[in-house]
Amino acid sequence: PSAPRHTNRLINEKSPYLLQHAHNPVDWYPWGQEAFDKAKTENKLIFLSVGYSTCHWCHVMEEESFKSKEIGKIMNEHFVCIKVDREERPDVDKVYMTFVQATSGGGGWPMSVWLTPDLKPFAGGTYFPPEDGVHRVGFRTVLLRIAEQWKENKDALMESSQRILEALRHTYEIRVQGLESPPPPKEVMDTCFQQLSRSYDEDYGGFSKSPKFPTPVNLNFLFTYWALNRTTPEGARALQMALHTLKMMAHGGIHDHIGQGFHRYSTDQHWHVPHFEKMLYDQGQLAVMYSRAFQISGDEFFADVVRDILLYVSRDLSDQAGGFYSAEDADSYPTSTSKEKREGAFCVWAAEELRALLPDPVEGATEGTTLGDIFMHHYGVEEAGNVDPMKDPHQELKGKNVLIAHCSPELTAARFGLEPGRLSALLQECQQRLSSARAQRPRPHLDTKMLAAWNGLMISGFAQAGAALSEQGYVSRAAEAAAFLRTHLFDPESGRLLRSCYRGKDNSVEQSAVPIQGFLEDYVFVIQALFDLYEASLEQGWLEWALHLQHMQDKLFWDPKGFAYFSTEAGDPSLLLRLKDDQDGAEPTPNSVTVTNLLRAACYSGHMDWVDKAGKILAAFSERLEKIPITLPEMVRATAVFHHTLKQVVICGDPQGEDTKEMLRCVHSVFSPNKVLIVADGDSTGFLYRQLPFLSSLERKDGKATAYICSNFTCSLPVTSVQELRGMLSP
Repeated sequence: PSAPRHTNRLINEKSPYLLQHAHNPVDWYPWGQEAFDKAKTENKLIFLSVGYSTCHWCHVMEEESFKSKEIGKIMNEHFVCIKVDREERPDVDKVYMTFVQATSGGGGWPMSVWLTPDLKPFAGGTYFPPEDGVHRVGFRTVLLRIAEQWKENKDALMESSQRILEALRHTYEIRVQGLESPPPPKEVMDTCFQQLSRSYDEDYGGFSKSPKFPTPVNLNFLFTYWALNRTTPEGARALQMALHTLKMMAHGGIHDHIGQGFHRYSTDQHWHVPHFEKMLYDQGQLAVMYSRAFQISGDEFFADVVRDILLYVSRDLSDQAGGFYSAEDADSYPTSTSKEKREGAFCVWAAEELRALLPDPVEGATEGTTLGDIFMHHYGVEEAGNVDPMKDPHQELKGKNVLIAHCSPELTAARFGLEPGRLSALLQECQQRLSSARAQRPRPHLDTKMLAAWNGLMISGFAQAGAALSEQGYVSRAAEAAAFLRTHLFDPESGRLLRSCYRGKDNSVEQSAVPIQGFLEDYVFVIQALFDLYEASLEQGWLEWALHLQHMQDKLFWDPKGFAYFSTEAGDPSLLLRLKDDQDGAEPTPNSVTVTNLLRAACYSGHMDWVDKAGKILAAFSERLEKIPITLPEMVRATAVFHHTLKQVVICGDPQGEDTKEMLRCVHSVFSPNKVLIVADGDSTGFLYRQLPFLSSLERKDGKATAYICSNFTCSLPVTSVQELRGMLSP
């Protein structure tokens, strides 16, 4: 490639997304004082563009508009232009997305917002085509119109932006009204179940027609609803909904059958044609969901999917220092000589390509059968491609196939006269061959930013999978990542988490010149991960760090007036709103997860004020929980956990003893949403004994590993039989 003709300030940034725009003819600034001062000094409007490095439409808008010299000239002349990576700065993204959604009725990325020099928004949208079309006004026109308005009606724009800001402040305030208490758990749980049940797709699973998202928060809620109602028809339906959805996703094209892991979402009802980017937060949460499905059902199918996800993350999203990268892009070059990237190019197949790679005749199968015949039948491959043109508006997938397991292994085996065991071996051989062929293709862009919050979700994935599948290697990988966080995303002097770090030159780990401080979600997901890691590894150091971070979270984010936690800390004058997220989305909202974190923290520390805080969060959100609980399924789940009181499952024994290990395997094999695990190893000087004096009164019975089920530090009679323990673990 020829040397770039333009270079702007983004060249000095670490974020892969900002670096993608460092050679645009637009004079981009990162979010910060230099840009704000310029806008004020020159009395210019700000154009704020927010996206992320694996965002398809962000790439499109860059190609069409930000790489255009002519449009770049208009932008530079009339505006101070700021680029933000939403994954680095979710705080900035949330403030302005709140505005865009409130004023346009929709939202998404790239987000395009125009601000006054004092950062107040007055106009915004998402993707704009460069020129006017039949149905849409073009980006160039919008730029010129807004510049003209600023010249002619400056005072009116300033007044309008102030009014908008006041309205947003009022609308998005979440606080306790009067004497509210946590909502009644049974009613809230039942309403949420009914709302999910109504939106459930009976045929293909999932909770909408299309597009279809994995939504782990819904599945997690359904598992808990089943656990608390397992003898009722509603409980049975909740479990069936969750397991069927997970099965259909694993069979679908949203699951990468050759390269493992899950794509972002499906564009159709059948989980077939995905949007091909792969996000770390999906892999982490889905590893937990499939682990729980295995715990509940005992079906090895779900365990295999867990192994598949963790293989992908270990191989493709892991930094050699132990952290996890953020994402892989949807777009890539079809061949090394291609000039244009295409969505899904790395993952899709032409029928003739598969025939050429899998020509071998199969012994023992119906005469004339090749490996290709079997593979293509099993994965729904068609000669002309299997992608509905309606799902491929840009014809990027024309003539290509997205693999989807249409048949059960038994049906495919019967079709070709094979034993199911033999079929499995043949399909595995095909997958290995195709994996080698795919490795020759240009890879999609890898976002090597490492975020504390998403690393937390992935640590939970490895830790919970390690416990449920009895795979010590997964627990070790979780511990390696937690150690990475402590080294690279924690400041021991201030005791605070940092948001992000980056893969630098020579695979070193780098930090930006001014590190971004951790947000609420970073604390919440890391604390959850450390609790999960303690339960899987029994290393008390992780508990100690989790409790320290919980104290720090309280100090930085708690709202003593309205209750619950703010998403950001106080004191940043560039943030116009201090918000509390009120919707579980691709990731659960931090206040939802922190309710369970606080209850776990109280169980491990004896600090009962944390239980009080959990109740106050539920009270702050009570109106939403009672009216539209489907928007907060993770918080609804936490409402039930709060009401049922967490069981402390205490095992007294030597962690290395076979009798203790057998009891631990029993605890890990049972899905119980309202338990915490404590191992009392007899070391009265250890962290847990100092936190929980009642442990000293618990003894081993007859010298054997002994279990106690405790509630609010009051314990049951001792149990030494694994069968008895299993019976006591159900909610």
